[in-house]
This record gives sequence, structure tokens and C-alpha cells, in this order.
Amino acid sequence: MAQEEDKKTLRKECIKVRDGLPLEIRERGALLITERILGHQWYYLSDTILGFSSFGSEIDTTELLEETLRQKKRLFLPKVEGKGMEFYQVKDLSELKCGYKGILEPSGESVRFQKEVFTPEKTLLLMPGVAFDLYGNRLGYGGGFYDRFLKLYPELHTRSIAIGFAAQRVPEIPVEAWDSKPYQTILV
Repeated sequence: MAQEEDKKTLRKECIKVRDGLPLEIRERGALLITERILGHQWYYLSDTILGFSSFGSEIDTTELLEETLRQKKRLFLPKVEGKGMEFYQVKDLSELKCGYKGILEPSGESVRFQKEVFTPEKTLLLMPGVAFDLYGNRLGYGGGFYDRFLKLYPELHTRSIAIGFAAQRVPEIPVEAWDSKPYQTILV
């Protein structure tokens, strides 16, 4: 129980720091993360991108998502369904609707990502986060959606990248047995 309280406190502190980032740092971060991901070997070799629509003060993924669509890669974004999360194909960002906690999501009426149909070696999973530590751990918002998703799709673990601002790095995140950390983290 103490770890969960530590996580809540850390979550509040990191969101406050992220919320306080000046506009110029936010804009520069969005540009840099877009360049870093577009230039990443995993992105280049992938035909399917499991991205996310940025929410609140998260690093802005709009340009990255638009470029993915321009490059004719299959783009899937998450939709929260009950206690789980599924990824649905998006062909235009205008399709997104306000969903779980106000996050823009697909309607859930398009093609759903299924590991039986897609090749893990040609799929890249991008993950948001509230905090990231020096050991590669990621702290989310507390819903465990990405942890459960990676448990269902373990072959995607080695093709997962968490992205965020350098200001979100902390020395250490309390880790519990069910936490799944991304294979790589890129902070700008």
C-alpha cells in the first residue's frame, strides 16, 4: 500500500512539473520527439504504428501521427474499454472522438489491432507516461492499461518506446510485480 501512495505522490509532482513547462519547451519537445521517432530504425522498419493521442500536457504527438498517416503506415490508437484498452485503426485524425477522461480516441468501429494479423517485427508501440526513471521504468496515470496490454501482447515489448519530456525523469519509480516497462525510453 505504501508503494501505491508513493506512486500517487510522484504522479502529482511530475504532472505539476510537466504542466509548468513553458510553451517554447513544449513546442521544441514535440518537434524533437517527432524527428527522433521518424528517424528511429524501429519506426522505419515498421508498417504498423500503435501510437497515442497526446492528452493534457503530454508531449504533443499530432505531427508524428499525421506523418505516420502521410507515409501510409497503418496507424492504430488506443480506446479504453472497461478496464482494458484496445487499439483501432485510424485513417484520419479527424475521426477521433472525446473518450476516456477526455482523451481523443477512435470510435471502436474500425479495424482492431490483433496480433494474429500483424507481424510484431514490423509493429512499433509508442507509450505515454507521467514519469520515467534511470532504470527504464515508466509511471503512467494509474489505470494499468499499458501494463495489461503488454501482458496480452508480450511480443510487442521488444518494440515499445515510451516518450516524454526530459523534465519527467526521476531517479527511481516504485515498481510492482505487474508493472511492464517499455523496452526503450526517449525523453527530449
